[in-house]
Amino acid sequence: MAHRVFNFNPGPATLPLSVLQTVQEELLDYRGEGMSIMEMSHRSKTFGALVQEAEERIKRIMGFSDDYQVLFLQGGATAQFAAIPLNLSQDGKTAEYINTGSWAKKAIAEAKKLNKPYRVIASSEDDNFTYIPTDFTIGSDAAYVHITSNNTIFGTQWQEYPDTGDVPLIADMSSDFYCRRFDPNQFALIYAGAQKNAGPSGVTIVIIRKDLLERSPEDIPTILNYRIFAEKNSLYNTPNTFGIYVVNLVMKWIEDQGGIDAIEKVNRQKAQLLYDALDASEFYRPHARKDSRSLMNVTWRLPSEELEKKFVEEAAANDLVGLKGHRSVGGIRASIYNAMPLEGVQRLVEFMKDFEQKNG
Repeated sequence: MAHRVFNFNPGPATLPLSVLQTVQEELLDYRGEGMSIMEMSHRSKTFGALVQEAEERIKRIMGFSDDYQVLFLQGGATAQFAAIPLNLSQDGKTAEYINTGSWAKKAIAEAKKLNKPYRVIASSEDDNFTYIPTDFTIGSDAAYVHITSNNTIFGTQWQEYPDTGDVPLIADMSSDFYCRRFDPNQFALIYAGAQKNAGPSGVTIVIIRKDLLERSPEDIPTILNYRIFAEKNSLYNTPNTFGIYVVNLVMKWIEDQGGIDAIEKVNRQKAQLLYDALDASEFYRPHARKDSRSLMNVTWRLPSEELEKKFVEEAAANDLVGLKGHRSVGGIRASIYNAMPLEGVQRLVEFMKDFEQKNG
């Protein structure tokens, strides 16, 4: 049996072991085709059926209505920062953004670069993004409202999504897609880089309400045009075939676990265990405010940078890897995505208690 560590990396991140084993089994011969999925034409019937299966699972798990279409794109969430203002801006209207951290700032920067009218209607930058702002007003001339549902770097997450009325709500859900139950039909567009909770790196999932496809103008780059990719069922050009295959396996794994409610239950258990350990300690200081804490990325500091470095090194020696915090927050970050088993968090908490006893 291969040696496996508990992988707390923020993305590319841990994948379910059973998914990796299926990939290994099917790698040389996909379902009797005599070749790997990696070698197969994206125009083949077999691959077309796979794309359809993946789309159906993505919609079914969360309960998207038939008003939505799933697109598999490339370029990560970063490409979508530009694609959204290019496709969805409207004359005489202004795009609205809520700034909750690094990725939100990057999305805002792309709208600015493209000279599209935009405004930031709320921000938590005043306190180094320790919270999700809840006090804001949506303009009557808003083209759309853009939020980042979970802030990987800062460890904050929207607890409840804003009600934007008739204004299309758009969310970057790269790091918390499929971690909990919510009503997907209140969103006009959800996008996610798959490499945290939904699959491997290199696939971007976009789920768009079909009426918005009419907004895509003719004069934008084809590779970023939602309408064209929707018409071609994500096969306008060669997609990341292997990545889509793995996304489909991960979606099947979610269903096999008992669906989104079963996944959420375990996620809440894992997060509770870790936050309880942090709250019971004087040695560890959580970054995010209690009312904005993320289920997926838990961030905290130790009394000194030397101790943080020591913590990361000793944790790795105990098969707990990927715990170094992002440079803009420092400290420690444990990314506890769906595929992180409860046992991994239990082991981390044991290590934390032991480390505090020796160094506190």
